[in-house]
Amino acid sequence: MLEDTGERIIPKEMKPENGLLLEHLARYTFALPYVKGRVLDIASGTGYGAQMTAKKKKKEISEIVGVDVDPETIRYAKQHYYHPLLTFQTADALDPGIEEELGTFDTILSFETMEHVPDDQVFLRNILSLLRPGGTLVLSTPFGQGRGKPSNSPFHYHQITDEEFRELFQEYPATSFYYQRGVTIEPKREGMHYPLGVAVCKKGEEGVPSITSVSVQHGAEGPVYVVHDTTNGDQIVSREQFHHILQEWEVEDDIQR
Repeated sequence: MLEDTGERIIPKEMKPENGLLLEHLARYTFALPYVKGRVLDIASGTGYGAQMTAKKKKKEISEIVGVDVDPETIRYAKQHYYHPLLTFQTADALDPGIEEELGTFDTILSFETMEHVPDDQVFLRNILSLLRPGGTLVLSTPFGQGRGKPSNSPFHYHQITDEEFRELFQEYPATSFYYQRGVTIEPKREGMHYPLGVAVCKKGEEGVPSITSVSVQHGAEGPVYVVHDTTNGDQIVSREQFHHILQEWEVEDDIQR
């Protein structure tokens, strides 16, 4: 039996109405519309989410690889969450040779992983190196006091702030941000406290600009910054990302002139 550390999600040992279990399932459910092709579930844990994804998206995926750093957890996943499109293996997300080991993917899922590594920036660079051009990363992490500061969990190196979370994706303007409270995942609403953030990051096609237009719309709570992606359509981005996109376009115009 796999040890229940208090951090692992082990559905077979939990009540169906367990709040923590429902929150994790909500993230996998949220990610389903983005899943296609070859899929990686990084830090897949006991494997329940990877199997759920394989079952729900079996017509849209070619395979899904569940990866965890802990061999015992991978053994448990292989025993309890089989699916013909799903394989499990051990790997370290911070390993600089991870691309050679795993290959590349059309979709990457990374839920509640980043807070478990000492360098979230290296982690994200490694993960995005595995993402094919045109691919999508769906990533979540809990918020806390900030990078390098202690968190309330003995399993977490730190928990970054909302601002730090957004800054991580500054070089990927086709990123939309959502926020989670319980099982609800939604765009940020003013006055609401959200303990977790979710990023949906689209990696641009090589040599092809993915964003075709930008606009500022008037929302009930202030300006809403929108970019139009040729694959995903309209996406809401932060004010900082919006201005970063405009600056890139101005540079491209100068070069063309």
